[in-house]
Amino acid sequence: MLGICRGRRKFLAASLTLLCIPAITWLYLFAGSFEDGKPVSLSPLESQPHSPRYSASGQRERESLEVRVREVEEENRALRRQLSLAQGRAPAHRRGNHSKTYSMEEGTGDSENLRAGIVAGNSSECGQQPVVEKCETIHVAIVCAGYNASRDVVTLVKSVLFHRRNPLHFHLVADSIAEQILATLFQTWMVPAVRVDFYNAEELKSEVSWIPNKHYSGIYGLMKLVLTKTLPANLERVIVLDTDITFATDIAELWAVFHKFKGQQVLGLVENQSDWYLGNLWKNHRPWPALGRGYNTGVILLLLDKLRRMKWEQMWRLTAERELMGMLSTSLADQDIFNAVIKQNPFLVYQLPCFWNVQLSDHTRSEQCYRDVSDLKVIHWNSPKKLRVKNKHVEFFRNLYLTFLEYDGNLLRRELFGCPSEADVNSENLQKQLSELDEDDLCYEFRRERFTVHRTHLYFLHYEYEPAADNTDVTLVAQLSMDRLQMLEAICKHWEGPVSLALYLSDAEAQQFLRYAQGSEVLMSRHNVAYHIVYKEGQFYPVNLLRNVAMKHVGTPYLFLSDIDFLPMYGLYEYLRKSVIQLDLANTKKAMIVPAFETLRYRLSFPKSKAELLSMLDMGTLFTFRYHVWTKGHAPTNFAKWRTATTPYRVEWEADFEPYVVVRRDCPEYDRRFVGFGWNKVAHIMELDAQEYEFTVLPNAYMIHMPHAPSFDITKFRSNKQYRICLKTLKEEFQQDMSRRYGFAALKYLTAENNS
Repeated sequence: MLGICRGRRKFLAASLTLLCIPAITWLYLFAGSFEDGKPVSLSPLESQPHSPRYSASGQRERESLEVRVREVEEENRALRRQLSLAQGRAPAHRRGNHSKTYSMEEGTGDSENLRAGIVAGNSSECGQQPVVEKCETIHVAIVCAGYNASRDVVTLVKSVLFHRRNPLHFHLVADSIAEQILATLFQTWMVPAVRVDFYNAEELKSEVSWIPNKHYSGIYGLMKLVLTKTLPANLERVIVLDTDITFATDIAELWAVFHKFKGQQVLGLVENQSDWYLGNLWKNHRPWPALGRGYNTGVILLLLDKLRRMKWEQMWRLTAERELMGMLSTSLADQDIFNAVIKQNPFLVYQLPCFWNVQLSDHTRSEQCYRDVSDLKVIHWNSPKKLRVKNKHVEFFRNLYLTFLEYDGNLLRRELFGCPSEADVNSENLQKQLSELDEDDLCYEFRRERFTVHRTHLYFLHYEYEPAADNTDVTLVAQLSMDRLQMLEAICKHWEGPVSLALYLSDAEAQQFLRYAQGSEVLMSRHNVAYHIVYKEGQFYPVNLLRNVAMKHVGTPYLFLSDIDFLPMYGLYEYLRKSVIQLDLANTKKAMIVPAFETLRYRLSFPKSKAELLSMLDMGTLFTFRYHVWTKGHAPTNFAKWRTATTPYRVEWEADFEPYVVVRRDCPEYDRRFVGFGWNKVAHIMELDAQEYEFTVLPNAYMIHMPHAPSFDITKFRSNKQYRICLKTLKEEFQQDMSRRYGFAALKYLTAENNS
């Protein structure tokens, strides 16, 4: 079939050329030799945009014409020979049915191809496409800064991972915020055959800070200009992407386009699909200089080695300095400077077909880039409106984007068969730990959960908080799932201090949470609430892992270890800060207890003082927490004493004690073996006691548990006998571990458990 296509194409091309060339040649020789009544050179250099014209005498003109005629006649003879060969094979090619299909795989960057009649977007599929080796690593560079861009880049990465069949190496130019978020995300994502390197964007600011920029991307929108200097010197080529890109095909297809670069072509770009650089968008609109419509830099193919040899750094700097004398600032960040350089040096560009960067800003010509869904390669949401942009097919594009936005990232942890992966210490340790477990153990799933690595996205929303200078600041720490979102606004109204929350969500639920938070005036007005997404995996709720994630990313010296379904009393934040000083928490190992109460009423007039709370307690509107079902959990708090206490008082640890406490940030983590319901807080309080923390009850502090439907895990605990057996087994193993770590001092925990 391939041979038939090739032969047929040659036959058609030769036929057309044989018919047309003689007429065109003589027309060219006769008419093309004159311009404004004067003879002009017919040198091939004439067709090149920047070739100088040469004036010549009549004798030189005749000689030039004769040479050109002989060249054309020689080409005709060669075509006739090719045509006769094609005609001899034609009957064999006509056998069978052939359907001709078109693809848009050819770019318009090569002037020789254009002169040969190969038009972008209309080449036959019979043409051979450059092949990327099976295990060849594809390098991708992205500039990413801040909380929102870090969230956007995840969707881009998902779309790339979904289609890819090659190892990937991401080069991320990131600020400290993006690096913290994305380093944790990739480390916990554990995708095979993916490597990530970070480059400090703060160190690059001085390279581009001298350029005034009006674009909303700020200084980071200029950093693609310095990639030749930033990326490793041995890296020869890289695909550069904006964070608002979505892939609809294998990125290897784009990587293969590098093989089509010829001569001095070092930049692969798609033409800008708006009229911006034509300067006709509004009156007095004055854009930077560009070649025609200019080029969009949302997708760039960079031949780094050649750019370095061309002294790219010097080239763009000189151009920017010259243009800024008249333009004063850039409007489209690096794109303006890239286009100004290309205007002077058009030979640098290989023009990519426009389906490699379908630009969905308002009033673009993006519809001309595709005839069918299968034509789409890369979608670029390059309007500040993003998903709200006006476009004829915006619903289709939006749905494609949302597919990756809500796609389960855990499903992308697939191996590339036949491609050796670099040794990953974390992955190897995980496999070793799992191999040591007995899969026939009835509690295998419980034990396995302890080693499960959950994909984690820190600081899902913007976070901005500077702890108080007096070193008394306290962060409320809690964890939640989707069914407790309604508590967030109430907690923010009761607690004005910083909050660190770990949310256990699926990818789709994370987007629901994002929409919920962005639609809440209360939540959007608070920048001191850190939301850390831990993505769902496995059958248990990893309650202690969530607590550890929230604890680990606290910036204040002290933590208030709470639960999401408790509302702290009004003013508790300031009261705790004063208590930190009063009890000298900085220099002593104390755990300050906040007494816990509960109500069975969904609508509660929250008590504004201790006296009002005691009155409600006497009337039966409030109760001490879990008084009816789990008295031992909070009995050591000694509520009878608390009623009349005016100063803090010390209490002793007892079996099953699980109060809510304020501790220093260096306190021990929660034990991950306890998942779902049961013993998750009890084990932590036992650990605090083993480390000789002193439990002190605060006399004027309280928190109230609000009613809610039973969690899925407590339902399993109550209904599943094996669940309860496994929990008992885990408790015994935890106590044995405590004995090994703390020796004789831990014997009291075994004794207390036996007596309880």
